[in-house]
Amino acid sequence: MTRIALLQAQTGIDPVRNAADLVAAIEAARGGGAAMLFTPEMSNLLDSNRERAAASLRSEEEDPVLAAVRQAATKAGIWVHLGSIAVRRADGRLANRAFVIDAGGSIRARYDKLHLFDVDLPTGESWRESAAYAPGEGAVIVRGTPVGALGLSICYDLRFPALFAALAEAGAEVIAVPAAFTVPTGKAHWHVLLRARAIEAGLFVVAAAQAGSHDDGRQTFGHSLLVDPWGEVLLDMGEAPALAFAELEPARIGEVRSRVPALSHRRDIPAVRLVD
Repeated sequence: MTRIALLQAQTGIDPVRNAADLVAAIEAARGGGAAMLFTPEMSNLLDSNRERAAASLRSEEEDPVLAAVRQAATKAGIWVHLGSIAVRRADGRLANRAFVIDAGGSIRARYDKLHLFDVDLPTGESWRESAAYAPGEGAVIVRGTPVGALGLSICYDLRFPALFAALAEAGAEVIAVPAAFTVPTGKAHWHVLLRARAIEAGLFVVAAAQAGSHDDGRQTFGHSLLVDPWGEVLLDMGEAPALAFAELEPARIGEVRSRVPALSHRRDIPAVRLVD
């Protein structure tokens, strides 16, 4: 069994405060016996006011939140999946970037969000992630983590099952889905999509989420989940910011895949024929 911790955060517009919250969570996760901590999407800054946020955004090398997390991971001797932070790329655009940091503070992997969220919601909310962020260019699996081979995704990626299938077929045993889901879409789709992805891929899904009322006025859904390969919800953190612990049993993957060997039956879909 592998013990992990999930941080359900209420990230705000002050990176200094956000960094302090992350450091405290790392210390608490280690104190609770976790081998690895998972944090949500946009753990360094959650601010829909792009002009205000711009003053706090840095390159990866200069980002103070990433530096603080790496130092805290080293001190605590714990792995951290920093769900994502906003960083400036060399070309001036932004990346929504996840990091896997080992117990020595080294960055073992990076992943830039592939699918960007552009939508107008019935609530009046409008999100244009592509107006500021550049999409990633490929899928990533990190081998040798405390939870095994860890596949990376971020939030809106959840709606694209081909990514999860590709990660599973390439050997992922766990897929992380850090998120900042809105309340309406969370209520409608969060649980069912995460359970479906776990079932389809036959692996564990760890989804650390943002929760509650944020400094910029947005409301996020919460309900950080751990889902097993059978689709059973092993942990649901509800709506309040918190730190929680859960156990993964790696043998569960082989057990479920032997009962429903869908991965081994998957075929490439030929061209679709339109018939009138």
